[in-house]
Amino acid sequence: MLDAAAAIRPVVKLSRGQPTSDGAGVRLNRLIGNQALGELDPFLLLDEFRSEEGADYIGGFPDHPHRGFETVTYMLAGRMRHRDNHGHSGLLGPGSVQWMTAGRGIVHSEMPEQEDGLMWGFQLWVNLPAAEKMTAPRYQEFDPAAVPVVQGPDGAQIRVIAGSLLSVEGPVRGVATAPLLADIALPAGAALSLDLPAGHQTFAYPFEGGALIGDPPREVPRGTLAVLGEGTQVMLRAKDAPARLLLAAGRPLGERVARYGPFVMNTQEQLLEAVADFRAGRF
Repeated sequence: MLDAAAAIRPVVKLSRGQPTSDGAGVRLNRLIGNQALGELDPFLLLDEFRSEEGADYIGGFPDHPHRGFETVTYMLAGRMRHRDNHGHSGLLGPGSVQWMTAGRGIVHSEMPEQEDGLMWGFQLWVNLPAAEKMTAPRYQEFDPAAVPVVQGPDGAQIRVIAGSLLSVEGPVRGVATAPLLADIALPAGAALSLDLPAGHQTFAYPFEGGALIGDPPREVPRGTLAVLGEGTQVMLRAKDAPARLLLAAGRPLGERVARYGPFVMNTQEQLLEAVADFRAGRF
């Protein structure tokens, strides 16, 4: 059995991310899904969008398809409207979460409902196992009040979006990769140790301030994603200023990934089928 010190996950890789644009010219920072960090099974992509300039996001993400994975949108500031070809519509504001299972296929848009001011948030792509890639599309949407906030030691605050932390479970349910997703705020000097599922792939991303992460502690500045190694706990500490982090963990699938733009399947033949189905209007 590992002792407490040996169980703390070390930082095994740091990635700064790469500025890019997507949709109709939305500027963002791509932290997973770039040349430095192509994927982190089961996580396929992580984008942070953050700007006060309307020109950086006003074009939004017009109608586009998805098949074979899940998209997670977490808003920190601003308003984004979602619509799809199955008649669903939803408005995401500060603190809102949408976990969309694209499954066998969906066409949707994500468009800003503001022309200026701060637009800030994340989109995370989570893979689906082969057995569930052609499942029916579904949504789990939650306003800020539905996401529990846990008070930790030293004044830490944890918004639990998915999974369980400190015996509190987030609202997202029924996801194959048994994910954990949390927004963690640490006052200056605060330290926090959290249990994580053994074997889950884990990353931490400080998006306000910097943090000391892992054992041995490694300094991770704002805007840098830390990939964590094996263990059953994560150790987080703010230095002389407050810090805020996105913490994610998921069960790796260990399956072949065949990827073409908004389609993520297991074989090239399945990708060709996805393209044909989309062009034929079968999504």
